[in-house]
Amino acid sequence: MTDYIVPLLLFLTAALALRKKENAYDIMLQGASEGLKLLLSILPTLILLLTAVHMLRSSGAMELLSGILAPVFSCLGIPPETAMLVLVRPISGSAALAVGAELMAEYGVDSLVGRTAAVMLGSTETTFYTISVYFGAAGIRKTRYTIPAALFADFVGFFMASLTVRLFF
Repeated sequence: MTDYIVPLLLFLTAALALRKKENAYDIMLQGASEGLKLLLSILPTLILLLTAVHMLRSSGAMELLSGILAPVFSCLGIPPETAMLVLVRPISGSAALAVGAELMAEYGVDSLVGRTAAVMLGSTETTFYTISVYFGAAGIRKTRYTIPAALFADFVGFFMASLTVRLFF
């Protein structure tokens, strides 16, 4: 069914435009043009964000921070092996998926670490990516309380994911 959604939407759009006696092709070109303008406005932010993630992982800074924070995570009941995932998830979804896949390959998908990583990936957001895209698209430069509130929500998501796995699995 999913193979037919895009053609169906295009057909419905064209049929609606014909019914209203409008030029569907011009309307779609205008929408594509606006989409490209939006892409150009947020592309520098995305490139900077992805470069920063790659630099942090390549330099070993993420591993160092993971080692430092592991005892804190243990005290909170979060498996210390997931420290890297907790650090990278707010920054990059693709990097977090890679870390989650590494954890599951190393510890197994049915292990405490594997299940915790899976729930963490599903219950948290790529905070900095989301903020940069949406705020960049809207032209907002000052995030004020958004980043601290979003990072606190991410931490609560990580903590609750660990608690959920321990209670229900």
